[in-house]
Amino acid sequence: MSTNTLVVCPHCHTTNRVPSDQLAHAPDCGKCHRPLFDGHPAALDEAAFERHIGRSEVPVLVDFWAPWCGPCRTMAPAFEQAAAQLEPQMRVAKVNTEEAQALGARLNIRSIPTLAVFVGGREVARQAGAMGAADIVRWARAAAKL
Repeated sequence: MSTNTLVVCPHCHTTNRVPSDQLAHAPDCGKCHRPLFDGHPAALDEAAFERHIGRSEVPVLVDFWAPWCGPCRTMAPAFEQAAAQLEPQMRVAKVNTEEAQALGARLNIRSIPTLAVFVGGREVARQAGAMGAADIVRWARAAAKL
């Protein structure tokens, strides 16, 4: 008998109940019918961030960034590559700290880029500074204990 895993859709932010053994088989959202995992980081605003962190049963890796930040722009392609390697074992997302200033302040984001891993609604690891794709993948998997 298969157990279910709650996964929040990166497109419509609806919580989906997915059989755990089907996560790697490209499940679609029950509401918007788009892929739950597409190998690309999901752009989250503050409300979507809260939903993904609070409801998803897969670990969530978040890149806190800003458009004016040179190291953030430099790391963006590596983060994109990491997303393709980490999903569906982990949701990969980006939060623009210019648009979500209250969230950045609440989470005490002091420098960008900052990566954080959330498991079960709680932050379990944080790393400031730009990294390459292999380092992001290795760090995120270790932080989430995958």
